[in-house]
Amino acid sequence: MSLVLDPAAQDLLFREARTANTFTDEPVTDEQVQAIYDLVKYGPTAFNQSPLRITLVRSTEARERLVQHMAEGNRPKTAAAPLVAILSADNEFHDELPQLFPHFPQAKDAFFSERPAREGAALLNSALQAAYFIVGVRAAGLAAGPMTGLDFEGVRKEFLDDDHTPLMVVNIGRPGPDAWFPRSPRLTYDQVVTTV
Repeated sequence: MSLVLDPAAQDLLFREARTANTFTDEPVTDEQVQAIYDLVKYGPTAFNQSPLRITLVRSTEARERLVQHMAEGNRPKTAAAPLVAILSADNEFHDELPQLFPHFPQAKDAFFSERPAREGAALLNSALQAAYFIVGVRAAGLAAGPMTGLDFEGVRKEFLDDDHTPLMVVNIGRPGPDAWFPRSPRLTYDQVVTTV
């Protein structure tokens, strides 16, 4: 059985997609980011909780502050990317549940009244949304450079608050020269899938 998605789209989103390490200086517009969000917001999360929050780093001053918190090898990439996004989990996502999950507004208090429950749910579901976001960047014809080599606490203190947990930094733009490392191996179907 073949996939329904066009092979060129399969390549764009998955087979040919890689983490970009260099970018051109072509800007990424607010309209492009809006289009990405308007697509990926439909990706499923538990209780439709949608805890991902995106902080766009555009100003030179903010970029310099962020670069200081990146691992040494990630600093040049983050300094040069046309757009950088800090992806974080909103640990107070439950405040939006009456709007986002209207057929069961009691979910806010029934399942998420305690902070540890919210933090676990926010981490899992915002990680799902981060993956959707990366695929959405690719769907827009742009390249993504997601990175977790950073000082998470430093980024939280610099750009977020105690209610947000940083997940990753994503550099975004058109791929530049020598943007890709060689494709790394993948596990086979039989190594991953078990039937019981």
